[in-house]
Amino acid sequence: MKLNSLTLKATIDKLKAKEISHADLYKDVHDAIAEKNGLLNIYLSLDPTAVTKAEALLDTPLAGAPIAVKDNFLTVGLETTASANVLKGFKPPAESHVTTKLKAAGGVIVGKTNMDAWAHGSSTETSDFGPTKNPRNPEYLPGGSSGGSAAAIAADLAVGALGTETAGSIRQPASWCGVVGLKPTYGRVSRSGVIAMASSTDSPGPIGKTVEDCAILLTHIAGKDPYDATTLPKPVPDYTAHMRDGVKGMRIGICYMDHPQLKGTDVDRAVTKAGKVFEALGATVEVVPLSKTLEKGKILTPDYAIGVYTVVQRSEVSSNLARFDGIRYGNDRSFFAHEALNRIMLGTFTLSKGYADKYYVRAQQVRTLYRQNFAELFGTYDILLASPSPGYALAAGASSGDPLFGELQDMLVEPSSLVGNTGISVPCFTDPKTNLPLGLNIMGDQWQEEKILKAAYAFEQATDWNPWAK
Repeated sequence: MKLNSLTLKATIDKLKAKEISHADLYKDVHDAIAEKNGLLNIYLSLDPTAVTKAEALLDTPLAGAPIAVKDNFLTVGLETTASANVLKGFKPPAESHVTTKLKAAGGVIVGKTNMDAWAHGSSTETSDFGPTKNPRNPEYLPGGSSGGSAAAIAADLAVGALGTETAGSIRQPASWCGVVGLKPTYGRVSRSGVIAMASSTDSPGPIGKTVEDCAILLTHIAGKDPYDATTLPKPVPDYTAHMRDGVKGMRIGICYMDHPQLKGTDVDRAVTKAGKVFEALGATVEVVPLSKTLEKGKILTPDYAIGVYTVVQRSEVSSNLARFDGIRYGNDRSFFAHEALNRIMLGTFTLSKGYADKYYVRAQQVRTLYRQNFAELFGTYDILLASPSPGYALAAGASSGDPLFGELQDMLVEPSSLVGNTGISVPCFTDPKTNLPLGLNIMGDQWQEEKILKAAYAFEQATDWNPWAK
């Protein structure tokens, strides 16, 4: 067995037991990268000193394990571009808070992964450095914007990865690539040193081969950051400690499967079957009806979230990208690609005098309705089940010419992301014809990462959809 195919947990255990060496581990990782990266276009840059760094970290919690990191985290000594030509050649003078914590725990950044430029998209096709392909079937998209990190795990080109999610950008590529992706509560993980997209929803988080791998990474990257006022001084638990406690007695709601776009599809069948698995494990499972208005015991349609997210995200993009003016960074605004220009223009228009009340304020009011809806539902249910995406990965090129491609593919996760709730995607089905997987989106209330990890681990162990979990 090639060592690059190990899970993060197995890698740490075998390194500490001295059953494997860092030299052999990194050789297998780099051999796999050399073999696959030309086709899949996952890594934008690699750290040639990674194995040397790893060999000094055996006694740390992560033991020098090779971790792939999305290219919007600032990393000293490694180029950080957010997959955009504006930042081509930029080497940051400071390290992001998350990667600082990762390194302190003994993780080694093997390389920086491709993404949608500025995280604008859900396909990894808007990258200025070429699209990433799905390792499960290279004729299809890996999802995005953390498509490179999800693909790195699916292709065994790292044993763990970091991504970011604004609305689906961890869970959707995890679903399309057949890996595990965890979106933490907004403010659970610092945004300091992450190139901002939409500041009110950006959430860094782990992508891994198993639920346990994501729990391990989250334990080491979460926590208060004095440089990020949106993080809270809540204690960080060992997220693996209660992961195996099971779901007996949990109340679980199934959401969105009665939406006209989903009813009767493979997604509907996969999520419904997942509910049966949880029932067999001792949970109480109910269907939460869809509603077009705010009603007790029903879930508000995700359709409204498409418009809300479009307005809020574009508005925050226009503000965040204003700093890339060609003075502090290498290239000026003429290097912005089409997608970034579209979002800047729409966001600036939305925030302009006479239109802010009409669009931005109204979007925030509807966002509040989603917050009220989830607060009421989580008073009844421990977790909610849905899908990260309306379907399988789409064919390469599908995002071209569609300005709302990302919003439509992320419609099922946009409501929970706008509210700041946590969620995790775990594999729940694979199409035998195309080898394309589907993910199960397990959503929890804010600060309920332990609860969703219990459910995700129980499902993973009770099913055969995740080959790394056995």
